[in-house]
Amino acid sequence: MTRNACIAAWIALPLVFLASVPLEPAGGTDHRRVRADAWPWTLPAGFPAPQIPLDNPLSEQKIELGRYLFFDKRLSGNATQSCASCHQPERAFTDGLAGAIGSTGEVHPRSAMSLANVGYNSTLTWQDPTLRRLEDQALVPMFNRDPVELGLAGKDEEVLDRLRETVAYTAMFEAAFPGESQPISIRNIAFAIASFERTLIAGNAPYFRWVYLDDREALSPAARRGVTLFFSDRTKCSTCHVGFTFSGPIRARGLEQIDPVFHNTGLYSIDEIGNYPAESAGAIENTGRDKDRGAFRAPTLLNIELTAPYMHDGSIESLPEVIDFYATGGRGPGRSNPNKSERITGFELSPGEKRDLLAFLRSLTDRSFVENPKFSSPFVE
Repeated sequence: MTRNACIAAWIALPLVFLASVPLEPAGGTDHRRVRADAWPWTLPAGFPAPQIPLDNPLSEQKIELGRYLFFDKRLSGNATQSCASCHQPERAFTDGLAGAIGSTGEVHPRSAMSLANVGYNSTLTWQDPTLRRLEDQALVPMFNRDPVELGLAGKDEEVLDRLRETVAYTAMFEAAFPGESQPISIRNIAFAIASFERTLIAGNAPYFRWVYLDDREALSPAARRGVTLFFSDRTKCSTCHVGFTFSGPIRARGLEQIDPVFHNTGLYSIDEIGNYPAESAGAIENTGRDKDRGAFRAPTLLNIELTAPYMHDGSIESLPEVIDFYATGGRGPGRSNPNKSERITGFELSPGEKRDLLAFLRSLTDRSFVENPKFSSPFVE
């Protein structure tokens, strides 16, 4: 495959993929509408503008407030953890753990997902298709009881009082939400954090410079060969990790809302109907549909070398092991899971080809993203 053919295939994939997925049913609050001139984005080459909800327009003041709140441990019930405890910038906003650990020590059954380009995601967690707005998702770790994450349940007024006692926060909330009589509220905390998260855009990886900026030196020969393997019918990697997010369906300005897609990759099969371990059964927990048994969202591959361990439960420790997993068409009994995606068929790679594929995956690392001071903690520790 030539370089131009690779680029054409990469650009076309999201459109083909999106066209094959049904649109969100009509009815209810329409959060698909966007402000056509909502924010003067400075975007990486080739990236569309993210959608911005009409009820939460961006402002510099709101984004900066969201950054403070994201890194502030006072936002947990016992004032020991912040959002950034599980989403660390240097790890591409993950935490290096198989299962995230909450403020009271409870272990989450799933790993913390990367927040790179999170504002483009059609859904926001490993297995819940209903969480499609960052404003709604932000409330989950705050108030979740099983397991406890930030632990705000029953302590929300206590946390609000902590913020109200801080003079700087009083001014910041008033600037971010002008005209409100009580700007320091749970709703506004979620809205500010969501606004900050929408700015977490990663698009300066070597691969993007090669594709969009015609930087012919951005990729090594091995990584270029890895591009061909990644987009090949042999590996089928790009059938799940699609488009510029290298994840699932996207949402962006000018695009209709697309239903999220989940995949059973053959990681487990603990019985004849293909169940996964009960602590993390897949999207079926939210949809009740048999086809979602053991199905999870494809995470972004951007900065993938920084986000080990891998899979929804962190059960694979390294990228070479991930490639081996897909090459064998799953793991153990999971290879015969009756719900396994038809895309997970296995493939053969020579040792050299495996190195090439790894070189490509590492070319998706955006160092400027993880080192961006705008995405770092405003607090001196």
